[in-house]
Amino acid sequence: MTKNKSFFKIQNRLRISLAVFAAALALALASFLPRVYADNAPDWLRAAAQEKLPEYPKDAVAVVLLDEQQTIVNANGQTETRTRRAFKILRPEATRHYGHAGARFDNETKILFFKAWTITPDGHELEVKEKDAVEESLTSFELFSDVRAKFLKFPEANPGSVVGYEIIQRQRPEVFDDVWTFQEVIPVHRSRYTLQLPPGWEFATLWANHPDQPPQSAGPNQYVWEVTESPAIEIEPEMPAWTSVEGHMVLKFFPSDSALRAKTSGSWNDIGLWYYGLIAPRRVATPEIKQKVAELTAGISDPLEKIRALAVFSQRQIRYAAIEIGIGGHQPHAAADVLAHRYGDCKDKATLLNTMLQAIGIESYNVMISPQRGLIRPGFPLLMFGHSIVAIRLPDAVPATNLYAVVNDPKLGRLLFFDPTDEYTPLGYLPAVEQTNYALVVTPQGGELILVPLLAPATNRLLRTAKLSLSSSGNLQGEVQELRWGGPAVQSREQFLTVAPADRQKILEKFLGTTLTNFSLTSASLGDLEKYDDSLTVNYKFAVDGYAKNAGNLLILRPGVVGTKGSNLLSGKPRKYPIEFPEATRQDDIFDITLPAGYVVDELPKPVLAECAYGTYKSEVQVADNVLHYKRTYEIRDVLVPTQKLDEVRDFFHQIAADEKSSAVLRRADP
Repeated sequence: MTKNKSFFKIQNRLRISLAVFAAALALALASFLPRVYADNAPDWLRAAAQEKLPEYPKDAVAVVLLDEQQTIVNANGQTETRTRRAFKILRPEATRHYGHAGARFDNETKILFFKAWTITPDGHELEVKEKDAVEESLTSFELFSDVRAKFLKFPEANPGSVVGYEIIQRQRPEVFDDVWTFQEVIPVHRSRYTLQLPPGWEFATLWANHPDQPPQSAGPNQYVWEVTESPAIEIEPEMPAWTSVEGHMVLKFFPSDSALRAKTSGSWNDIGLWYYGLIAPRRVATPEIKQKVAELTAGISDPLEKIRALAVFSQRQIRYAAIEIGIGGHQPHAAADVLAHRYGDCKDKATLLNTMLQAIGIESYNVMISPQRGLIRPGFPLLMFGHSIVAIRLPDAVPATNLYAVVNDPKLGRLLFFDPTDEYTPLGYLPAVEQTNYALVVTPQGGELILVPLLAPATNRLLRTAKLSLSSSGNLQGEVQELRWGGPAVQSREQFLTVAPADRQKILEKFLGTTLTNFSLTSASLGDLEKYDDSLTVNYKFAVDGYAKNAGNLLILRPGVVGTKGSNLLSGKPRKYPIEFPEATRQDDIFDITLPAGYVVDELPKPVLAECAYGTYKSEVQVADNVLHYKRTYEIRDVLVPTQKLDEVRDFFHQIAADEKSSAVLRRADP
């Protein structure tokens, strides 16, 4: 479920697909384009090149001089869009991303005009035409689509050059909406959007990450919005989804023709009715489906275990592969075809599971959800989800024990949300990005927008225990046992299962290397690695030379031997954007270190309790019977930290970092 045109447009323009990079490489290796001087750059590009610019940050590689989109909507629902973009190249590395122009198209989107130009620093004008373009399919190993792209390489796109392109495209959209983005990873000097509607049509707008701005009238049924001097978005670690920080405006068009009204997402219920009309014919329980369901549930009497058997099949036995041509970007394939071919995309896997559940009398629904938090606004219904999962209505007889992704909806009852596409996340859990996220549950009566909750910290646990011994020379050795469930288990399983077994030890060595030097991993084992519904165990033994530092008759050691909870997210210059933690979690470390004979404790780190609105951290060190006992607990309760709370979280992590560096001091007892 990825072909929504608006969803594509709202993505970061710098996040070019692999196909785009391949096209850029092909352009670089293509035969040399002839250097043809021609006094034929369009007036709009010349005017953009003459714009007086403010002073931009020194690290800016380029600046968008003009980003203009003109959208004309015809009475029959067809749209024609003219896009004009001009850049000034400031640094050589800009050519990697701004050295070519790209235009996407498919069977429903035609390119009517495509040209690009360069105005060199000495005033020469060079032109390339559509016939010079390289065409690439955007199909990958897991996606077959009719979406293709054409690329034109700007000639002589060197520092000081102004480059630009113009595209005219005609489209017959599935839904009447659009997204105008006016902020990027480089400064944008001027961005403009023009909308021309037929008589009687209306529109609605939603502004995000920018103050609302009314349109200027440019004539009958013609509206213009303009934003100037949008600053570059700086990429920061653990920042929220791009759409949560990027300035953009979302538009919906409302036709006067009742026959076209179905293409307008007037309400969440309307979207649900439209989508249910696409999926209902695909959810037919054929004899082959019923036979497979009977086979998978044979001998199982517990309704929950039947649900689990079908969920596991759809999740792990149906290979992810998407074939999206035309309406196939929205409409799933028939459940029988998905079963027969054993592959499908997210909406296909969800539709098959819903059909199989229907065969055992369990009601369930297709669910549209965004793979990014913050994209869906409850007050502005829009078909901009991009992913499909399942909501299973739990029968009254099924207890919700160990089922954490459950919502008690007043209309639909107890709904268990499940993602058949994520093969590592078992029934009862949800991938982190789908938590605290809005989902549209599609029923025969329409769509119901539901906020999927954030799973509690206790559902995502890491318990690490260690039995270690320290020698009088400062060497440390011992064994660590880790028990992981929920999110930490999902993340580790994916790490270990996506590499060859011979390379799994390297994952542990890399982890140990974050806190240890001069160590050797002497053995390692994984328990229940492929039992996705069970906890994952990770056991390993290691030895460290010179872990404790000798200082005369003293040994100085850090009690928190492995693993870190601190973060440098807030070090350096002040952040501009919020922090988004992956998930709520609780993680405990319990280390017992047997001390060398003849040594007594001279000094221990003080207990630490650090708290903020988003988490807590506790640690303590005690010594009994010549064993140093170290215990710490780290808990994150909420995932999104707004900018006004960053100082609080910065102090929280500083306290953790200071504690993790603290040391215990042992003194050799007098003989």
